Amino acid sequence: MRLEGGCYCGEVRYVAEGDAMMQAQCHCRECQYISGGAPNTFIAMPAAGFTYITGQPKQFRRKDLERPVTREFCAECGTHLVTKVPGLPAAILKVGTLDEPAQFQPQMAIYTCDMQEFHTIPEGMKTFEKLPGR
Repeated sequence: MRLEGGCYCGEVRYVAEGDAMMQAQCHCRECQYISGGAPNTFIAMPAAGFTYITGQPKQFRRKDLERPVTREFCAECGTHLVTKVPGLPAAILKVGTLDEPAQFQPQMAIYTCDMQEFHTIPEGMKTFEKLPGR
């Protein structure tokens, strides 16, 4: 699979290649903050196949957490592009940043324990209160 995408203003562009590790929507409270209230839709791709081809993102990491994720975003327009989780060899791409968002084929909804009444999950999709297996 080859995915290309970038930010709203075009300043930062990326390419990701390899087999998707997970395609999901996340309902956790942290993702609600980042998305503006909606679930966060993402495709996790192998870190080894991910690279920025134009521009470089700014990074943000919470200082008050023991194992914070790194969020990468465009410093010009603010588009959240990628999340990186400590110890996970993946680039978690935000579906809205893909050139072809239709490539997203969601497999599951995770962290439904934090789901809001206005969130929706497609009928028949697997759901997990946290992560699968936890």
